[in-house]
Parts: sequence; structure tokens; C-alpha cells
Amino acid sequence: MTEKPLIAVRKQSLELLFQIVVQPRASKTMIAGRLGEALKLRLTAPPVEGAANTMCLKFLSKWLNVPRSALAIAAGATSRHKTICLRCSDQETLAKEHERLNRLFTDCSLKPG
Repeated sequence: MTEKPLIAVRKQSLELLFQIVVQPRASKTMIAGRLGEALKLRLTAPPVEGAANTMCLKFLSKWLNVPRSALAIAAGATSRHKTICLRCSDQETLAKEHERLNRLFTDCSLKPG
């Protein structure tokens, strides 16, 4: 029996969607655990002129090991609560990335923060 991921990942067409909560103006950019079923991120960037959104996508790209161009903010661009979209090129890639994200988001280190 496999564990349920702590962060929910939804499939939609050729996209994977998951929730994040951003804390801008933090002392360090890092994963800070989770809040409910959302990944909690602390970002050093301020929430002005898209700086936090840019840093958020850049950080997630590196952390998830995916191209920056594959990530987008699907909802919540002006909110702390955001929906992140990972675009995949085909169904095979979608299935592999979905499995990989579910494994990553099952990690017990994503304790509530």
C-alpha cells in the first residue's frame, strides 16, 4: 500500500497542478513544509512588481528539476495562495512527472510549518 502524498497533485489535460502558499520577504528562500495540502515556500523577494512570483517559479524549477518554461502560475498571481502548473509535452511525460511529484510530495520532511 502506497502512502498518500501530503501535497495533492491534480492532472488536467497535459498539465499537473498543485497548491503552494508563499511567504514573501523571508530571511531565506526555502521549502518551509506544508500548510494543509499546499506546499509552503519562504521567499526573500518582496511581493511587488512580480518579484516574488518570478523567484517562486525559478526556485520551484530548480527544486523540481524541470525547465523554468514548463512552470506557470495558473491561479493566484496576486495572492499568497497559488496554483502552480507544470506543463508536460505528452501523456507519457505527464504520467512520469505525476508519479515523481507524488513521491516527492509524500516525503515526511514536508511537515506542517
